[in-house]
Amino acid sequence: MKENKIIEGVDLFLVIALAAILIISSFINYPPLAALSIVLLILLVWRSVNRRKSRELEYFRGIEVLNENFDDVTRAAVFSMPFPLVMISPRGKIKWYNSQFSDCFEFGEPMINHQIDEVVDEFLMSKIVDDETQFIEMMIHERCYRFYLNFFKDIGEKKEEIYLLYGVDISKENDIRRRFVNEAYNAMHLQVDNYDEIFDATDEDMRPMVFAEIDRVISEYFHRYEAYIKKFDQDSYVITVTHGELVKIMADKFTVLDEVRDIELGNTLPPTLSIGVNTQGLNPLDLYRGALAAMDIAIGRGGDQVVVKDGELLHYFGGKNNALEKRNKVKARVISHALAQMIRQADQVFIMGHKNPDMDSFGSALGIYEACKMENRKGFIVLNEVVPSIRNIYEKVMDYDKDYEKVFIDSDEAVLKATPKSLVVIVDNHRRASLECADLLDITEHVVLIDHHRRGADYIDSATITYLETYVSSASEMVTELLFYMADDLKIPQVVAEALLAGITVDTKNFYYQTGVRTFEAASILKRQGADSIAVKNLFKDDESTVRSKSEVVSNAKIYRDNIAIGVFDEENEDSILVASVSADELMSILGIDASFVLTRSRGRIHISGRSLGKISVQLILEKIGGGGHLTSAGAQLDSTMEEAVETLKGAIDDFFKEEENESNTD
Repeated sequence: MKENKIIEGVDLFLVIALAAILIISSFINYPPLAALSIVLLILLVWRSVNRRKSRELEYFRGIEVLNENFDDVTRAAVFSMPFPLVMISPRGKIKWYNSQFSDCFEFGEPMINHQIDEVVDEFLMSKIVDDETQFIEMMIHERCYRFYLNFFKDIGEKKEEIYLLYGVDISKENDIRRRFVNEAYNAMHLQVDNYDEIFDATDEDMRPMVFAEIDRVISEYFHRYEAYIKKFDQDSYVITVTHGELVKIMADKFTVLDEVRDIELGNTLPPTLSIGVNTQGLNPLDLYRGALAAMDIAIGRGGDQVVVKDGELLHYFGGKNNALEKRNKVKARVISHALAQMIRQADQVFIMGHKNPDMDSFGSALGIYEACKMENRKGFIVLNEVVPSIRNIYEKVMDYDKDYEKVFIDSDEAVLKATPKSLVVIVDNHRRASLECADLLDITEHVVLIDHHRRGADYIDSATITYLETYVSSASEMVTELLFYMADDLKIPQVVAEALLAGITVDTKNFYYQTGVRTFEAASILKRQGADSIAVKNLFKDDESTVRSKSEVVSNAKIYRDNIAIGVFDEENEDSILVASVSADELMSILGIDASFVLTRSRGRIHISGRSLGKISVQLILEKIGGGGHLTSAGAQLDSTMEEAVETLKGAIDDFFKEEENESNTD
């Protein structure tokens, strides 16, 4: 068009120029002819200009017709779109929809002016107006649709704002994705927890039958799910299964745990399994390494359970029974020698337990400090606060030797003193969030972890040595064994021996819970070091206000689900956690009570102490709300009101029993 205008302009200019030359020539030779030429020139120019305007007008009219046709085509295309369309106002009122949309949802009456969430539950306006929402997926008549969102302003004469939603059938894409996920391979590592113990405790002529039966039960169970299983050691198996079949196994709650535990062919101990599962990996090696790590977590939580690692999420199955004591002391001897070597190689040693330390945390820390003295290395115990639960033993230690004032330091001083060559020994804890000074782990890579709690999801996985034995009564028992193997002729102060014995006493509830042969052996070692049982008992005496508070909590406790006691100490003071702990213990003496929980306030949060006799796992209950611990003793903290915390706890209890019922129905 632009080129045509240029050509026409050039032609007109040439005509006018030629005419001007003729007119000038005519004026000279014949003036009347010149006048006539001027008139003709004016007519010619007028006609050319009008013709040009006419063509432009015709051109713009053509564009307008094209626009009108395009609008008609667009409108026809929208109405004939093969997928559902709907327009809604910013307040969710339906302004228009096509027949495909109405066919999808079968509302039963015209949808115009109805709210969109009345027609489709998934179409909440809070989702639609959210800038981060790009689409909404839903199932319609067994087909999967993805509805995309578009926002338009200044629509129509009223300048309205409109949301346009159009749905695309992605059923085939979903089927491909689902098939890809279901057919992906997942890896498992399986280990018989107590193979050696069963071997020793079973008559020689019955051993082949017992272990053959274990093999048969394991193989038959996983073959039901078309899994490949390979035994690569006398007590270990590697298993490959598709994700779709794994989902079925998870729905079955890994009943292979129960099937193996029920084997009775002359064995006096029930066989138990630990299984680690990994669903994601960059390659087969990464996949199986993840499964092995998951199995380590299962073993660290006491065995007889399954840990499924799904990306960053961990799912637990089983683990409702006490860990069986293992009589093999070789590991303790090896760990003690390795610990002694690491202490010798360090420039200094920092020892710490968990926040709000108890007798076990404090006693085991004192024991490791004695190990540092044996190896002639400077040691420090990181202690930010002397809480009521350790006040008696702390004062007794300070009265015994004032030099301990230099041993106990806070987190700030520990960070200033620590170097990359320092050694950090963590006792009675394996969770970074619960450490007295987590910053020490960023200063040095030399870390030793000694704990007896069931391994949780947020465990410290960077330790050089991890000594985690869930069948042991306490960290104090573990440290006592280590000290015994570190010295040919063990000599520790009486006050340290009493602190270690107090740690064992508090975690076993006076040698009632989680007590094995090695627990009494450790106690006998400490008695030979001068520990006085009466002196230890005096360490647990409470003041009058604590006893009164405990009595009040017990008397006001409520019974939930017939066999669970829930008490509340709705005060915040320095003894709050101690009151909750002793009250939970006291509630367990009530006839018919299988578990108890006491809630209290501490540092602006709600602290929960849980206790049981083993029939109910307070660990599994409190893990559901971010806590952890043991089958019979666990704790948790919540950021909520007391009323909300009680309801949250009841919800976790209900979920625990619901899972128990589902497993019973599966059986």
